[in-house]
Amino acid sequence: MNFGTIGAGTVAQAIAGHLVTAGHKVTLSNSRGPDTLLNVVTRLGPLASAGTADEAAAADMVFLTVMWPQVGDALAGLPEWDGRILVDTTNNLESMLPTVTDLGVETASEFVADRAPGARVVKAFNTLYAQYIAADPRHTEGRQLLFYAGDDEAAKADFHTVADALGFAPVDAGTLRDGGRLMQIGGPLSALHALRQE
Repeated sequence: MNFGTIGAGTVAQAIAGHLVTAGHKVTLSNSRGPDTLLNVVTRLGPLASAGTADEAAAADMVFLTVMWPQVGDALAGLPEWDGRILVDTTNNLESMLPTVTDLGVETASEFVADRAPGARVVKAFNTLYAQYIAADPRHTEGRQLLFYAGDDEAAKADFHTVADALGFAPVDAGTLRDGGRLMQIGGPLSALHALRQE
């Protein structure tokens, strides 16, 4: 399985770092073009490359890591998803427009799914602060819990396998609507940093 990121900020680089360490190829992209990411991919190593958003979105599993106001623009005009997995890491802060209420949906990931027809959307990583994503998820006391949600069971199973291999302790929170509501800002799982003892 190969991976891509739409957005190349702190969260994208943290996830890409774990994937590269595990031996996976990752294509990072941003709105400013591949040339602006040369330092980032050099630091990540030879398994990381810089590409366009179209190239990153062609991966088997793609991480959407842009700020909430850029979600619509970031997903607009991308090639057909054809069942590839889109992992939505975004958060809809109350101060950011449009709000979920403005969009007429109950969760931010439902909006993302609407903007990426054909993608199998999994919500993940949005409950963790970036420093917890970047750090080694394996601790002497246990592994970092990683909640995820989605409507496609096979996509969730694939994500679970990847997250587990990276060292996280993945926990299925349910559907995009029910699990997404628990995970989005204001929900009981938001900013919940805990370890699973093993």
